[in-house]
Amino acid sequence: MVWTCRGRSVHEEPPLADDVPRPRHPLRSQTTGIGELPMCGMCGELRTDGRNPDLRALDRMIRCLRNRGPDAQGAWSRDAVALGHRRLSILDLSERGAQPMTDERLGMTIVYNGLVYNYEELREDLVAGGYEFRSDTDTEVLLKGYHAEGPAFLARCSGMFAFGLVEHATGRLVLGRDRLGIKPLYLARSPRWLRFASTLPALLAGREIDTSIDPVALHHYLTWHAVVPAPRTILAGVRKLAPATVMIVEPDGTERQHVYWDPAFERRADRAGWSERDWVDATLEGLRTAVRRRLVAHVPVGVLLSGGLDSSLIVALLAEAGQTGLATFSVGFGTVGSRKGDEFAFSDLVARMFGTDHRRIEITTDQMFEALPGTIRAMSEPMISHDTVAFYLLSQHVARERKVVQSGQGADEVFAGYRWYVPMIEPGAALDTYVQQFFDRDSEEMRATVAPEYHLAYDPSLTFAEREFARPGAATAADKALRLDSTIMLVDDPVKRVDNMTMAWGLEARVPFLDHELVELAAACPPELKTANGGKGVLRSGARGLLPGEILDRPKGDFPVPELEHLQGPCRELVIDALCAPEAKDRGLFRPEYVDRLIAKPEPEWTPLNSNKLWQLGLLELWLQVHDIRP
Repeated sequence: MVWTCRGRSVHEEPPLADDVPRPRHPLRSQTTGIGELPMCGMCGELRTDGRNPDLRALDRMIRCLRNRGPDAQGAWSRDAVALGHRRLSILDLSERGAQPMTDERLGMTIVYNGLVYNYEELREDLVAGGYEFRSDTDTEVLLKGYHAEGPAFLARCSGMFAFGLVEHATGRLVLGRDRLGIKPLYLARSPRWLRFASTLPALLAGREIDTSIDPVALHHYLTWHAVVPAPRTILAGVRKLAPATVMIVEPDGTERQHVYWDPAFERRADRAGWSERDWVDATLEGLRTAVRRRLVAHVPVGVLLSGGLDSSLIVALLAEAGQTGLATFSVGFGTVGSRKGDEFAFSDLVARMFGTDHRRIEITTDQMFEALPGTIRAMSEPMISHDTVAFYLLSQHVARERKVVQSGQGADEVFAGYRWYVPMIEPGAALDTYVQQFFDRDSEEMRATVAPEYHLAYDPSLTFAEREFARPGAATAADKALRLDSTIMLVDDPVKRVDNMTMAWGLEARVPFLDHELVELAAACPPELKTANGGKGVLRSGARGLLPGEILDRPKGDFPVPELEHLQGPCRELVIDALCAPEAKDRGLFRPEYVDRLIAKPEPEWTPLNSNKLWQLGLLELWLQVHDIRP
């Protein structure tokens, strides 16, 4: 491992700083083996007050990223900027791929997280332009590509990535994020510095962060099933860079941002004559390309196989492409009442059909409960989806055998797989239809939920939706809803969930349904073709002949976690204890009478999208307590 500081390299990893925070809360001591703080990760600091960077703060941030990058660590500092990195080795496993990566001749240093799938093609173009390479990494391709073309180079990159790049001569810091926000990038500011990191907890470890609750973000959290759109997070002192965005920060802290991708959810003239079959064929071919791109690695690639349409189709296309001995992994939980906790019958069917090396991972109720603190600790932001713990436990097992997997996340948002998209294609559908289908609470219930000090004079979630619906580039109400879901909600729910839970164990998940060219194709597809046949119509039709009818014609499933859905047994006690803890009472986020009413109900109270309202409140408080965020 290499520790580089102010131009010097030491071939050892420095000891853990004595002042790294240690767990104090009883819940935080049950971390089930994920170490200090979860999470290939990067971080950095730009001083704007004329002083040198705080290297102790950088060290603490790097250490918080250790699970995200278990293979190596490095740091670099020059003048007013310091960069840190934890490495998960996927491409060029030699030290030539180590980060932070510096090119002294070009005068640039970069830290980077992710993978540019077409990096070999881009590298050939750069070599033809006179650039020389010392590694076989996409990191070096991004560094030299930025030198050659500036931010415009990102429009040529196909992949998932976030990066921080320093121009030595100017002292300028450049931050960027991929089109769909697959890789995260969090920011914090003070009058003296700007810091960035792959996770929110890493910024907290750097200290001096305003950890008060952002009232607007709290409103979003309780309205949109825990989604807080960029740039906000639930904490007032932490922000996140929006997807498809480049932010250039000058040495004095002034900044400018540029959005380099904004897909059109409109019909295109060159496809006006396309039949339904044309759309089906184009979709299937686009997915073939996306799956093939995501095989780029110098290590074996597996698949997270739920047994649903999306992950099963990935397995089918990999088999079609000639992949043999493919490793697939499924997870299941115990049955509670009539609610079955696994879908092994379907994943087993697909595994047998394509001859995969399949693993069933069966989780008991006790194992699930014991994993909850670690799952919550792995969240950069609070996430209420019940299957988060499924991804966490699945990733723990998969990481023992693979470093890279493909996963089916994103298909439902991109191809309209959920039932609530159907009303959006009806005549007369508009913003009101969206609000009725998607909002967890109206303004009246919001005021009854949160304490008076968090009441706002306006409805920020409705205002946000109004602005998105009014923005040009989406032809119909359904297009507007799908654009909002694909470019915002998707980023801060399933995408973030998969990244956080897999990277907590040093496992990289690739999501072919979020290939930007496939997303552009889906955005241009008529909504009624996507919502047909129970949702994902064009995708389902394309899979005919590749998958059996039992998979294609089954009702939509999920990762069922019955204990969390209904909050029974120890899970319910955990939530009640968190909401009644002294920290929760001191914080005072929610009206006590509202909390008491939910606790007293023998049956759960659900949101329109079937989220348990008590779990929503409890998860937020649990997340704050696990991360030792004090009132």
